[in-house]
Amino acid sequence: MGRLAGLLYVISWLFGGSAIASETQFDGTVIFLRHALAPGSGDPKNFDLDDCQTQRNLDDTGRRQARAIGKRIAAAKLNLAGIYSSEWCRCLETALLLDLGTVTPFDGLNSFFQNHAPRDATLAKLSSKLASLPHNGAPVIMVTHYVTIQAVANIAVPSGGAVLYDLTTGYARELSLNAFSHQP
Repeated sequence: MGRLAGLLYVISWLFGGSAIASETQFDGTVIFLRHALAPGSGDPKNFDLDDCQTQRNLDDTGRRQARAIGKRIAAAKLNLAGIYSSEWCRCLETALLLDLGTVTPFDGLNSFFQNHAPRDATLAKLSSKLASLPHNGAPVIMVTHYVTIQAVANIAVPSGGAVLYDLTTGYARELSLNAFSHQP
């Protein structure tokens, strides 16, 4: 089985079979993952990036969701090239609970919702990072926020939702995580 077919098979199996089964010419190398469930919207007015108590955080359901996603990804035996995360506590916790390897905080994945991070500068850093990744390399997971995924892929995903992104073409496709995202 060639690299393209193998990656498509694994990603299709990993995320429920329906996401890319008919898209045989799509070879994504970045998996954008929205942080797991953190009830509410935005962050409190006293938001401080260095203090998790001032942020909207994962609840127990979100922690279970992150662990379940991590177990499913681990079972697929993807040879990940890296795991990057927004510096927000809910993203870092999601990335750590995936339990797939070392997590690298990266401010190019931060949320610019409510202007806690500058939109243009954040997206420029992300664009630069994406340009530096090998277009035919092993997949990279990037745990981030709704607004960041929306800005890059023009796809809205729920908490724990994922998008497969092709570095060569810029094509993005939502991956269905519903089959396992709310398991106990």
